[in-house]
Amino acid sequence: MATDSDAEAFYKKLEAQLYETNSWPSEYLYKFIVKSDLQKIAEIEAIFDNMGAVINTIESKKGKYTSVSVNLQMRDPNAVIDKYKEVAEKVDGVISL
Repeated sequence: MATDSDAEAFYKKLEAQLYETNSWPSEYLYKFIVKSDLQKIAEIEAIFDNMGAVINTIESKKGKYTSVSVNLQMRDPNAVIDKYKEVAEKVDGVISL
């Protein structure tokens, strides 16, 4: 399991990369993997509710996991990172890609 300092270092690196590769505001695509549980999928959808997000889900071949893609306009890299942190905090067992 990653420590808080590892997570912060990751987010700092991500922030720098996002500033380098995009002009802001920009469209951003989030990808998450969760166990195929309607409650977990609904929790992710609720985090992005009323933001104009386009959300797509694809179940794995065996139906054990679901990929959740969220595409929306974000104002800056800090807003992108805040959403990653919110999902990690509120959705148990989520994998962010």
